[in-house]
Parts: sequence; structure tokens; C-alpha cells
Amino acid sequence: MAVTGWLESLRTAQKTALLQDGEIEQGPRAVPGRGGHRGRRKVHYLFPDGKEMAEEYDEKTSELLVRKWRVKSALGAMGQWQLEVGDPAPLGAGNLGPELIKESNANPIFMRKDTKMSFQWRIRNLPYPKDVYSVSVDQKERCIIVRTTNKKYYKKFSIPDLDRHQLPLDDALLSFAHANCTLIISYQKPKEVVVAESELQKELKKVKTAHSNDGDCKTQ
Repeated sequence: MAVTGWLESLRTAQKTALLQDGEIEQGPRAVPGRGGHRGRRKVHYLFPDGKEMAEEYDEKTSELLVRKWRVKSALGAMGQWQLEVGDPAPLGAGNLGPELIKESNANPIFMRKDTKMSFQWRIRNLPYPKDVYSVSVDQKERCIIVRTTNKKYYKKFSIPDLDRHQLPLDDALLSFAHANCTLIISYQKPKEVVVAESELQKELKKVKTAHSNDGDCKTQ
């Protein structure tokens, strides 16, 4: 019922969509007859309570690239966008000087980048070997905890999708790998989430989509 409830809230939200041209693809990924362009489909949701959600999908694969939220303050002012899915590097980078950008690049960088069948997080700039890391589920706090045996890194984060769907966390669905100084944490999406995401894509196809040359939507 919870999954149906969240999906229904997405269906009833006010939605606008925009197709934005992407960079020209090269080689086998280029799409014949389209000039090799790979675009992004941006969708903006406005919920009855005033909350806003913005998503960006790969036009070709429907892979989720970005999800962010914005809520009004108690005084009614619009808050800043809060990133849930996507690379945080471009956000605010223009406000930093070269020295700060260089310094921050040496620190661990946490981001979420999902696949079709898994929630996935990447933590860059972690040079320790795989056996140093411990990744586990905390059932009481409904979160994932990352620790290192050398006590150099600690991170705790939730899976908002499971909270919205009111689904339990399962240790058996959690795995991790390490390569090129990046810790990759994967959590296999429960069947209920996969079905809900598939249904949402069907729903989004019904939304009238403007082209980037014709206008804009609120996902910017």
C-alpha cells in the first residue's frame, strides 16, 4: 500500500517536462538519424504541500541522473535545492576559489548514482584496500553505515526511496566493491521499487514535453 501511495502522489503532482539536447555522442553510442545527440529529460514536480522535486533522466535509457528537492521555509521563502541523486561536484563549485577546490578534491566525495536495478553510492578519494571497509545496515536507525578499521572514515546515510515506500532494509541486498580509490556501495532495489519506477516511466510519457529550444521548466 505504501508503494501505491507514493506512486499515486507522483501521479497527482503537478508536472512539467523539458527535453534538453546533450553533447554529441561518438562511435557506437551515436544514434543514427539524430546527429548522435544524447539528451536529458527534465521533470519538475510540484506537490500540494508546496514541496518541489526535480529529476533528470537520460533520454535514451531512462536512467535517473539527478533528483533534488526544494521546500519553503516557515516564512514562505524558497529554500535551496537539496541533492538526493547525482554528482554534487558542480553544485557550488563556482563559489570556491582554486585553492579550496584543489583542497576539497583530496577529501572523500560522496555521491549517489543509481542503476536500473540498484541504488548505488560512490565515495571517491578513499585509498585504503577493500578489507579495511565495513558496510552494514542499521535496522534501528534505518540507514547504511560505512566504517574503516583504521578509523579514518565514517559515514551514515539513509535510503529515502525505502522510507517513502515504507519498505524494510535487508542486509542481503547490500554489497560493496573498491577500485581506483573509490568505494562503490550497491543496494539491490526491492521488487516493489522496480515496479513503481517502471509505472512512473509510463506515467511520465503522458506528460507534455517541451524542447529546450521552445522553453524551459523549473528544473533549472
